[in-house]
Amino acid sequence: MLNQRLSQKMLQKLSPQQIQLMKLLQVPTVSLEQRIKEELEVNPALEEGDSEVDDYYEDEGEEFSSADELDESDKMEDSKEDDVDITEYLSEDHDYDHRSDNNDDYNDEEKKTMPVAVQNSFHDFLDEQLNMLALDEHTFLIAEHLVGSLDEDGYLRRELDAIVDDLSFGQHIETTEKELEQVLKIIQKFDPSGVGARNLQECLLLQLLRVENQDKTVQLAIKIIQQYFDAFTKKHYDKLLKSLGVNEKELKEAIDEILRLNPKPGGALEVSAINLQSIIPDFTIVQSGTKLEVLLNSRNAPDLRISDSFKEMLVAYNRNTGKDKKQKEAVVFIKQKIDSAKWFIDAIKQRQNTLLVTMDSILHHQYDYFLTGDETKLRPMILKDIAEKTGLDISTISRVANSKYVQTEFGTFGLKSFFSESLQTEGGEEVSTREVKKILNDFISAEEKVKPLSDEALTDMLKEKGYSIARRTVAKYREQLNIPVARLRKEL
Repeated sequence: MLNQRLSQKMLQKLSPQQIQLMKLLQVPTVSLEQRIKEELEVNPALEEGDSEVDDYYEDEGEEFSSADELDESDKMEDSKEDDVDITEYLSEDHDYDHRSDNNDDYNDEEKKTMPVAVQNSFHDFLDEQLNMLALDEHTFLIAEHLVGSLDEDGYLRRELDAIVDDLSFGQHIETTEKELEQVLKIIQKFDPSGVGARNLQECLLLQLLRVENQDKTVQLAIKIIQQYFDAFTKKHYDKLLKSLGVNEKELKEAIDEILRLNPKPGGALEVSAINLQSIIPDFTIVQSGTKLEVLLNSRNAPDLRISDSFKEMLVAYNRNTGKDKKQKEAVVFIKQKIDSAKWFIDAIKQRQNTLLVTMDSILHHQYDYFLTGDETKLRPMILKDIAEKTGLDISTISRVANSKYVQTEFGTFGLKSFFSESLQTEGGEEVSTREVKKILNDFISAEEKVKPLSDEALTDMLKEKGYSIARRTVAKYREQLNIPVARLRKEL
């Protein structure tokens, strides 16, 4: 008996314009200028300039296909072949001026690029210290490899035996774990203090050992890290008091000394790009009386147009009666570049329109919040809600919300922060999970640190306010807020 199966596949083929638009939607305003510069470099038909905005093509079906035109050389030489129609490419209405898109409020000063601070990286700082040491070539190469093996936090996460193998097979340097240990101790004397540690315990110990004033408090802190690190991390203070034979005041002073240390020494110098420059918001919400309006920041979206020189070359080709194969190949190249430039200009324009439509829908959905700044007024909102209001795909809304920021009177926020699930109160009212998280955070902030609130206690307190939530849900929200369990929040 034969089994017959019928399978049907639905495939969606995206056009180059759609692909380009999706990529541009993911780019935040702070990075858009660089993306445009890259396109200007690779496409000579695209240039910056002021011009009026109009549609480029009247008939998309008349786009030129270079593949069909240059498939075979015989076709180029065929006398029956019609000349390439270039009239659509000579139109003046294909440029893009971003100032026409509701952005008159942004003056020329605001279009200037935000300067980016430049500084040496964490590894550069270590290399500078390494170059100041009088080491033989063999030791220097080992030290250089160890510095390069440190992660962004300043830790050496790799095992020494693995590094021995790397040096042997990769650089033909023969060494031992013992020698690596000796060279590592040299690096551990570098600044910042704690660099080159293999774990948190060693990192804290290195910093304590370099404290100039080794008083009783520091010595006690060293003893805690060396001998009772596990009890310290688990905040078993009763056990520490008994084992160390000290009073609560002495223990608290020692713990305070430890808490002043830097658990990520590499982070003291490795500043991320987002901290090196101010966040450039993609949107600004301005208030006029009781009305709110969305403005799109286009400071990093310069005016774009098709190069006049490329249009002039097409005019020259059109006037030439004796067109040979090389001239036709040249015009194919020109039209390809013009098409690419047109697609990019259209994608930029569509990007701006999509951003505005999406942010406008978010504004109206969260109008009370943007009017007052009160987080408790945030309504439940998911990607689907905005997709239905705008008529856009959920994936498009996701791309818009990702890495985009809006400037309000209450600060600058990522769009993602306004999206949250909903839950019902005992009264049947739907509220945002973000509202619940804020209340939960307020409870924990006001708790007695000597006796922090358990998840069960927090659950009961939320129920008293009308939020009927399971204990596991409270635990999930607490973890999302990066708040540890009650035992780890305990202080002396």
